[in-house]
Amino acid sequence: MTSIISPAFSGGSEADDDRPRTPSAGTRLREATQASRSNRHAGAINPIAVRPAPRKEGAADRAARKVLQTLLARLDGGRLTVIEADGTVTSYGAVTGPTGIDVTVHLHTPAVWKEVALKASRGLGESYIDGWWTTDDLVGLVQLLIRNLDGFDDIRNRWNRTTAPVADVVRRLRPASKSRDKREIAAHYDLGNDFFELFLDPTMAYSCGLFDGIETSLEDAQKAKFDRLLRSIDLQPSDHLVEIGTGWGGLAVHAAQQFGARVTTCTISEEQHRHATELVARLGLTDQVTVLLKDYRDLTGTYDKLVSVEMIEAVDWRDQQTFFKTCNQLLVPEGRMALQAITVADSRFDRVRNSEDFIKAFVFPGSCIPSVDAITRVSAKAGDFWLTQLDEFPQHYAETLHRWRDALFASEDEARARGYGDALLRLWDFYLAYCEGAYRERYVSLVQCVLARAGYVPTDLEVRP
Repeated sequence: MTSIISPAFSGGSEADDDRPRTPSAGTRLREATQASRSNRHAGAINPIAVRPAPRKEGAADRAARKVLQTLLARLDGGRLTVIEADGTVTSYGAVTGPTGIDVTVHLHTPAVWKEVALKASRGLGESYIDGWWTTDDLVGLVQLLIRNLDGFDDIRNRWNRTTAPVADVVRRLRPASKSRDKREIAAHYDLGNDFFELFLDPTMAYSCGLFDGIETSLEDAQKAKFDRLLRSIDLQPSDHLVEIGTGWGGLAVHAAQQFGARVTTCTISEEQHRHATELVARLGLTDQVTVLLKDYRDLTGTYDKLVSVEMIEAVDWRDQQTFFKTCNQLLVPEGRMALQAITVADSRFDRVRNSEDFIKAFVFPGSCIPSVDAITRVSAKAGDFWLTQLDEFPQHYAETLHRWRDALFASEDEARARGYGDALLRLWDFYLAYCEGAYRERYVSLVQCVLARAGYVPTDLEVRP
């Protein structure tokens, strides 16, 4: 997801800033990655230290406040009330109409102003993880900030169009790396199965569910997602389905149990592979479902159908053509592929693919959210795929994230008992709220699409011989 705060600021002397010189969050998280070799709860997204809140206000903090207050003076779509550490209260914007948002933020140190001005969404999230500020409505705050991004996005998009012709030549020199991809996947998904079990439903699906209404349970919403994807490619008992991105095995066993298909599924997450393998064995499906600890690029053979659920976001933009080319080659000439993907607006893709926001820095290292245009353009170049179906479900993802966040914090005592600390819980609080707000405002979206190889001919209408 792209940054939700964009103004940059530089200025002020480090000499008048007395805050402790603790390592940055990026440094701390890199240290956590190294520590994970001996501590299974120390993945790259598990902060192992927090910075103490600086008490003294420096010149840089004052300058940053002045810059950001100028921007906040034009706030639209709601009201933001900021309560400073010294008790000063300032309100920006106004609540007008039924969609207006009213949010209060408590700053526990003036250093938050500089963090946000210098590092945008990374600074906002990092300072939240460190406990430097709190709010009565984290999702609402994200929504309110997104509502005021249009001007900033236009400026950043124009700058990217100016610099990209030169910068992309250099960026494309970065070689593909399976070992790097495995490390980046492990950073998130190998945090610990016992952590994800705290907030995922019994299917262990870590992707958007599809709801009939607010009364739909999360488990039923996830099964509805499975059903819709598999029906969209007309999965039959005689089919051999290949899944790229196993997750914790929910879709694979659903395809076997409910559709009678044979399934081969692959993942490069050791934790997910272990869980999925145990699940398949426990359900007595070992003759029907094969779980591989293997990079999708190493798959061989041909399959009747293919499905991939929110895995493409882990594929760097430079590797997307390889992804679709591999998918194309794995399918029989008349094969079809169902893809569920998080997307950004086409107008922002060329910029956000190279920028680092809170999500890339703290949650999904190496991730790249595609746009619909990027998916269709790259898939067409990679083989003989035709796009035959496309549907969008952003509000369903907002609801899914809301359910996950509620479930996680209903289980926070158990999380601590399992060795997951307050800093990690604050990181996940910010991450889930950040994403929910973005989906509610459709700043990012969720699509399901079907890509068919050229040999596929629809048969839903019988035509004359």
